[in-house]
Amino acid sequence: MAKQSFKDVRQQAQQIMTALKGGNYAPLYLLTGEEGFYTDKISGYIAAHALNESEREFNQTVVYGKDTDGPAVVSLCRRYPMMSSRQVVIVREAQSLRNFDALGSYARQPLASTVLVICYKGKSPDKRSAVYKQLATCPGAVVLESSPPRDYEMDGWIRDLFAAKGCGIEPKAVQMIADHLGTELRKIDNEVEKLFTRLPEGTREITAAHIEQNIGISKDFNNFELTKALSERDMARALMIADHFAADPKGNPFTVTVATLFNHFQRIVTLGIAKWENQKQGRPAMTGLSETEIARLLKLPAPFFAREYIAASANYPNPKVFTILGWLREYDMKSKGMNAGSAENGELLRELLLRIATL
Repeated sequence: MAKQSFKDVRQQAQQIMTALKGGNYAPLYLLTGEEGFYTDKISGYIAAHALNESEREFNQTVVYGKDTDGPAVVSLCRRYPMMSSRQVVIVREAQSLRNFDALGSYARQPLASTVLVICYKGKSPDKRSAVYKQLATCPGAVVLESSPPRDYEMDGWIRDLFAAKGCGIEPKAVQMIADHLGTELRKIDNEVEKLFTRLPEGTREITAAHIEQNIGISKDFNNFELTKALSERDMARALMIADHFAADPKGNPFTVTVATLFNHFQRIVTLGIAKWENQKQGRPAMTGLSETEIARLLKLPAPFFAREYIAASANYPNPKVFTILGWLREYDMKSKGMNAGSAENGELLRELLLRIATL
């Protein structure tokens, strides 16, 4: 069975949450995969809502894999609820559960009054194993394997996160969050939760200023503004941003900046190749490359951002971009201690930008 894309994971997780909010609980949840955000979200919702407060004391059990074993979990699942229509058994860190295979026997004959939630984080059980097949084919079972997102998938996820709270967010604010917090879903979710506790009542659109004031990401000195300055060959601005980064290396990790720049110049190459293919066919370079098409080609969050790449592709022909990509690999290695001498990361970034400026 092929691993689900992050887009599919998002859709399935939303469907699971919709069912839960409608009061529809499955007899068994197998929540697995490298990305633990949805495992925590779904299991947390079940723990908080499947039973009312008075029912939880006798009918909800949470165990940790390293502290128990499969037969003990099965024994818990076979109990009947007390003064409640259901009981909930949550197994956290199930990847550490001894004799995990014992759960297969329970899955063949689950108790209708038990909701078993298996949180198997960091990886997935072997899909070829008998126990996985037994769990996955348990009548009514819900299986979610969460794969981690790619960088270009974060913009949509962040917009959806705000939309679920009834709030819009401007493109620059989305990019600031994505550039600064990367693909750490739980960290982004936590920061957004804190943001909403600080916003004025009635706020319906999140701006870059909101992000700067409440999450601590500068709206003027960040990776988004750095790539924009480079696209426009505004090197004075780029170096000013680099100086800001050097003054706060913890808040602006060099590895994140290098990764952002690498993705940025890869997109410039992709657009350059599309233009070259047009010219090769005797067409004007920008044939069929509207802002919407460019956004789709480069996986941009909105067509608005295509303008930056149109300017960048004019300023950086592909031969120059290939050189820059090589330098980015070089400086990534230097930041990890290879042939860097005593240079700090702030000095490395400034040196890299000066090389780009003179290319």
